[in-house]
Amino acid sequence: MTDTLELSHWIGGEKVGGDRPGESLNPSDTRDVVARTPKGGAAEVDQAVAAARAAFPGWADASPEVRFDVLDRAGTLVMERREQIGRLLSREEGKTLPEGIGETVRAGRILKYFAGEALRLHGQNLASTRPGVEIQTYRQPVGVFGLITPWNFPIAIPAWKIAPAIAFGNCVVIKAAGPTPATAEALVAILHEAGLPPGVVNMVIGDGDVGRAIVAHPGIDGVSFTGSQAVGAGVAEGAVKRQARVQLEMGGKNPLIVLDDADLDRAVAIALDGSFFATGQRCTASSRLIVQDGVHDRFVAALAEKVRSLRVGDALDPETQMGPAVTEAQRETSYRYIDIAREAGGRIAAGGERLTLEKPGWYVQPTLIADTDAAARINTEEVFGPVASTIRVANYEEALAVANGVEFGLSAGIVTQSLKHARHFQKHARAGMTMVNLATAGVDYHVPFGGTKSSSYGPREQGFAAVEFYTQVKTSYSAS
Repeated sequence: MTDTLELSHWIGGEKVGGDRPGESLNPSDTRDVVARTPKGGAAEVDQAVAAARAAFPGWADASPEVRFDVLDRAGTLVMERREQIGRLLSREEGKTLPEGIGETVRAGRILKYFAGEALRLHGQNLASTRPGVEIQTYRQPVGVFGLITPWNFPIAIPAWKIAPAIAFGNCVVIKAAGPTPATAEALVAILHEAGLPPGVVNMVIGDGDVGRAIVAHPGIDGVSFTGSQAVGAGVAEGAVKRQARVQLEMGGKNPLIVLDDADLDRAVAIALDGSFFATGQRCTASSRLIVQDGVHDRFVAALAEKVRSLRVGDALDPETQMGPAVTEAQRETSYRYIDIAREAGGRIAAGGERLTLEKPGWYVQPTLIADTDAAARINTEEVFGPVASTIRVANYEEALAVANGVEFGLSAGIVTQSLKHARHFQKHARAGMTMVNLATAGVDYHVPFGGTKSSSYGPREQGFAAVEFYTQVKTSYSAS
């Protein structure tokens, strides 16, 4: 076993916390307590918001070079400690060690990217319709943001929310996800080590009470949330009710279309990556595989063989290709949907059985379910686990209709050698992001991220688009 961490809230630049009744467990070996945690609530949120509001005037007026220096140094520290943080991430969340290290590096690069963005805020000089009058526009920070982050990317998503917020002069109160607080705390600690002034970034550890207190707090000017649809709806209602800004990312039921002309080996590799890596716990995972009739059976047979060969095990074992689910509840959700799909007539092509390994962990057997109906629950409800289903279609037109036929619209992919179909798909797929001959999961950090329909609400995250949510435009008139 590895030593257990004793976590605290971060409020006003200080570690705050008394008793630690909560704990995060290693999903690969549930005998291992990764961290003991305090249980925050409305009182701690009040303290954190007060600290953020006190810090805001100084941080908002600081030179952008100051903000650049903090973010750039923090990014360097994160990348220098990629092995240490990546190991903690994999131990706490269940990603394989290469995935944990890769996510850590991504977080470091996000911090460095937004360090540069702090220096690139710009406005416009415009001619007035009135002689002798000049007009300028420029961007200003909004105030204090509440950030509610998920467990599936426990350092990357906190980084991509914190970094633009503070790069543009705002302060934040962040709620770390319940299963993965130690990884988020490692990021917050590094930001302070990098020279962040007290109160600019505050973290409160706790359950849904913390999130609800953040959303309802009159001192929070905007809320950025990543999580489930059900919780997101409540976040939006609470924020809009008091006219706070709100931004939601709420998952997907992402389609991958495979046409008859696809390179079969490439299509199988793309589906395996998008559906099963990171234990399928990605909002951009390929959970619906829509396959044209001429290649369907060969595709299913080839993919099933790859799925059966995946080595499931301890996230820190170098031989492991797929780690466990993050919690017992996530494991049980996967098995419940496998049963639902089987009862609806789906054929289990690979997996589908309970998986028990030597260590007590929340392991799921990766599962491929063939011959499912497009309207079945397995194809309309998000599973968020290593479970993928195939839908047989006659042609591209039917494939596109099936792909667009759900309430989600985050990421959508197609595997084809037809430029005609690829171009048509890019334009007509009802998703915020489209992938041609690529996995639906896997996006760059310097470009906009977000979906359509029930997947997203509000301005886009990441890249140059983040400035829209985290700043407000001021228009200034002056006469000579």
